[in-house]
Amino acid sequence: MSGALGGFLGFVGMSAVAGILVTAAVAPAVALSGIAATNTINVFDNLPEYLSIDRLAQKSNIYASTNAEDPVGTRVLLASFYEQNRVDVASDAISQFAKDAAIAGEDPRFMEHGGVDIQSSFNGAVQTLAGGGTRGGSSITQQYVKNVLVQKCEVMTDADAAKECYTDATQTTADRKLREMRLAIGLEKKYEKADILRGYLNIAGYGGTVYGIEAAANYYFNTTALNLTLPQAASLVAIVNNPVKFQLDHPDSETNGAANGYAANKVRRDYILTEMLKYDKISQADYDAAVATPIEPVITVPSTGCQTAGGSAYFCDYVTKILKTDVTFGATEEERLANFKRGGFNVYTTLDLDLQNAAETSLNKYVPKTYPGWDVGGVVSSVKVGTGEVLAMAQNKDYSQVPQPAGSDFTSINYNTDFAMGGSGGFQPGSTYKVFTLAEWLKEGHALTERVDSRVKSNWGTFQDSCLGPQNYDAQGFSPRNDGGEGGPNETALHSTTRSINTGFIGMAKKLDLCGIKKTAEAFDVHAADGGKLGQNASSVIGTNYIAPLTMAVAFAGIADNGMTCTPIAIRSMVGSDGAELPVPKSTCTQSVTPEVAAGMQYAMATTTVGGGTAAASGSRTSPKVPIIGKTGTTDSAKDTWMSGASTKVATVVGVVNVSGSFKNQRTFSMNGVGAQYIRHYVWPDVMSVANAKYGGDAFPEASSNVINAVAVPVPDVRGKSMAEAKTTLEAAGFYFVDGGVTSSELPAGTVASTDPAGGSASTRGATVTVRSSDGTGVTIPDVIGKTETDARAILSGAPYTFTVAKLEQATEDKAQDGKVLAIQPGVGAAGRPGDGVTIVIGKYTAPAPATAAPDKKNG
Repeated sequence: MSGALGGFLGFVGMSAVAGILVTAAVAPAVALSGIAATNTINVFDNLPEYLSIDRLAQKSNIYASTNAEDPVGTRVLLASFYEQNRVDVASDAISQFAKDAAIAGEDPRFMEHGGVDIQSSFNGAVQTLAGGGTRGGSSITQQYVKNVLVQKCEVMTDADAAKECYTDATQTTADRKLREMRLAIGLEKKYEKADILRGYLNIAGYGGTVYGIEAAANYYFNTTALNLTLPQAASLVAIVNNPVKFQLDHPDSETNGAANGYAANKVRRDYILTEMLKYDKISQADYDAAVATPIEPVITVPSTGCQTAGGSAYFCDYVTKILKTDVTFGATEEERLANFKRGGFNVYTTLDLDLQNAAETSLNKYVPKTYPGWDVGGVVSSVKVGTGEVLAMAQNKDYSQVPQPAGSDFTSINYNTDFAMGGSGGFQPGSTYKVFTLAEWLKEGHALTERVDSRVKSNWGTFQDSCLGPQNYDAQGFSPRNDGGEGGPNETALHSTTRSINTGFIGMAKKLDLCGIKKTAEAFDVHAADGGKLGQNASSVIGTNYIAPLTMAVAFAGIADNGMTCTPIAIRSMVGSDGAELPVPKSTCTQSVTPEVAAGMQYAMATTTVGGGTAAASGSRTSPKVPIIGKTGTTDSAKDTWMSGASTKVATVVGVVNVSGSFKNQRTFSMNGVGAQYIRHYVWPDVMSVANAKYGGDAFPEASSNVINAVAVPVPDVRGKSMAEAKTTLEAAGFYFVDGGVTSSELPAGTVASTDPAGGSASTRGATVTVRSSDGTGVTIPDVIGKTETDARAILSGAPYTFTVAKLEQATEDKAQDGKVLAIQPGVGAAGRPGDGVTIVIGKYTAPAPATAAPDKKNG
């Protein structure tokens, strides 16, 4: 705008500016003299909180350690992360050269004015409002205010609101300038000059994502703010004036690059040096030497983001997700994100670098990053028993911060964690999930040696489900089998665990409540990786839910800790930029099952790790030896294979999995010289051997007899009943009915002739009772005890028995038994067929030997 109208508006605008500047001129005197504020200067009171010289957005560091007892002393930097690369430093950590350069180059009268340099602001305002374009003139305090307002915008989560805020903070209007002046004057009333200068140097932008004098010194010259030389300090302060124009990390720039000695920056640098000389901040000799010094940046890119953590990158990513999502770091998503962006934290994590290195090394050795025709994944999660601390988290891929195509060497997905924490939708854990049916079995009072119907069949009948109602899967042809062979028809819970027999666990579930099994799993903090609900149908019993490996490691740690499950934690402690200890998320420990039930689980799971058990290959390779428990898992067609187990100190889950798309049966090929299905039994021992050596391991508590041994109960006497009635009676009593075929009996054909064990005898609940039906043609051996041999023979050889009779003699001192039948073989009442042979035992009297006279004690 120009001409008369422009001049008029400029005049009006100048009137407003003049009023502010007059007040600005008065304010310093008021502040310095201690005179109470009057209505004239109330406009400068009540500064907004965000304007305080406070902690700025800066770099945060994530550390791991090799020693939980001394996490700070043995710390190793995993990665730094930031929205703005800044390290907020104290005034005495900044070179005096930098302070003097800032004042001389940006605000020579900084130490005299009260927040607004009247002369510079007046000249700038006249030029702006008269339509002559914008001009500088902002004091260091004003520039600090402007930067704070911009920072306020940058932590906003709403993009539109942030854009509007930024425009309002930077637009070249009189209103914005007046507001900036008011806030600057108010700031000077509250803070010392040294604090404002420090705040300015820490908040200023130095190009790109580099903010603050310390980060700028690190990045551009590989030094610290305290150790900056005079020419270096002047070059950095020069950048602040126009970061895009003067930054030093574009060596190919035609106007400000290596070829021309960073000419644009040098012009501004030398101007600042001239001003420093002019205001007696440096000597002539210092000036001459500095101007003659070439600009030679040593660009030092800081470690930023989790990709710098190498194999620990996925754990690092997990930690950043916690910082952004856990309510400990802010009640709302916006508050947490703002805290995360502001940063300045030193985060000391639970990661044990010894275990982590073992996990990374073993995965690199056995599981390739890619495999032809298969999106292969390898995972390791280790958790400390009793604390929930995540000790190791590794996978076979290289970390990427952006999504990658399937089958790539890189991925942004953390295979070990839930979807909400940067993970996948989880994986089927296969038979490792059976431990929760085992827990429910013991909770309901069943014993490890109790037997169930474990035949392979497709007519399992109705399963009880207290949540969804009775469930029947016969119409779907539900007929689970074992990928590696079947067990017997009447397996114990113990043997089903040792050999991981699918039908054994389905038989156990048949006697339980499907909803109860799900609730028991949830008691161990087991949940679906995608945030949905756990399935509770019969197939879920053998591991068809999709669960994150870390979740299973937490559950196995709970089993090892006598049923006490502790939720996972990854941050041991955290210190703010001011050195104060900050609150961090705590593990919540819950008694999932009673110690007695847990002891039974441990007893059964220990049998898997020794000879004959499915986890013996892992147990035998682990050294040093400590007591361990374990459970293997193999999904349909060996798509995924698992080894999960624990000592009393550390729990570890290892998996070789199909991440996406088509898969390969791991039983059919090898990777890196090892059968794919056996890789879990090499990686798990590699990790747990380090854990055993470092943490040791105690004996698990002894399981009680009533948990191990099934209660003996009487076998019902079903002789003479129909086979159908016998089956119902025996199964109702908890026994497994087996039809033993037909036998000869005098009982009516088709009725029960005999059982093994016999009716009335004691046997364990769930045991097999073999039932034989009568063919109706048999006879029962009659009672001939006490009869003479002649009479007995007549009865036995006559109709309807027609037995062939043999005789044995047995000495007796009872004359009354001479010639009488003392016994018969088979026994009285035994079933037989006409014509069978029997043996009678006949008594034969033998006189007793004469008594011997006692010796004469008097003569003896």
